Amino acid sequence: MTAQMLDGRALAGRIEASLRGEVDTFAGMFRRKPRLVVVLVGDVAASASYVKSKAAAAARLGMDSAVIPVAATATTADLVALVGSIARDEHGHADGILVQLPLPPHVDQVAVLDAVPPDRDVDGFHPENAGLLSQGRPRFIPCTAAGVQRMLIDAAIPTAGRHVVIVGRSDIVGKPLALLLAQRPPPGCPADGAGGCDATVTICHSRSGDLGRFTREADILVAAVGKPGLITAPMVRPGAAVIDVGINRVDGRLVGDVDAGPVAEVAGWLSPVPGGVGPMTVAMLMANTLLAAELRLGRG
Repeated sequence: MTAQMLDGRALAGRIEASLRGEVDTFAGMFRRKPRLVVVLVGDVAASASYVKSKAAAAARLGMDSAVIPVAATATTADLVALVGSIARDEHGHADGILVQLPLPPHVDQVAVLDAVPPDRDVDGFHPENAGLLSQGRPRFIPCTAAGVQRMLIDAAIPTAGRHVVIVGRSDIVGKPLALLLAQRPPPGCPADGAGGCDATVTICHSRSGDLGRFTREADILVAAVGKPGLITAPMVRPGAAVIDVGINRVDGRLVGDVDAGPVAEVAGWLSPVPGGVGPMTVAMLMANTLLAAELRLGRG
């Protein structure tokens, strides 16, 4: 068995093509473009690279974007004040506001993220947006979780009644993805069970003993912990869909949390790193930014 590769770049391209028309319509109606403002703290190379990719995607779609660089010595109070000034449109109109993570250790990350107004929280991290998601009426879904769900839907991988095992319990991926995949089907959900919902979900983490015992039971296995090669072939059920969210740099190469070569010989589907979930995360951020602009101007 050789896994079918889930091409995140190609799917993200199709999503961007669809969004581009919606952005043009928005700009024609309101005489301005949706605009994303990103706060970049410090000079972490990976963070700068991620921000660059987001700005490039915005440009491709005809959106405006701005990056506000901040010294790594900035305090929590400094960043909260900056986010407040962005929210007051003191740096140009800001439909979507994103604080690039991670923040320096001395900064209270929760306080800074909570300062982003929930109606412009395009990362979906504000507690109000997390609460809406938990109730099955999401506004902004965390972008990586939304991207994983979209990949499963696009590949027609059944989720209804299937067992999903998510390795990782972060507020960014693990928890919101569990809520998404376990939710009741929204109107129009495909009858074939491939609608990205109605799954039975298990979340594993650092205190889960004998990880392989759980992962081998998964119809869909999601690895999202940031540990290269954590998921090996003996841990994968034959024919399972394996979604690799991990992004790690090893010997100058980007690799995921999955030992991709051997796992590809066991799994039915596999998302590669790079080129899998990463492009989808950016595409869903663009979708959230457009939605934020529409909500601000009464179209959402």
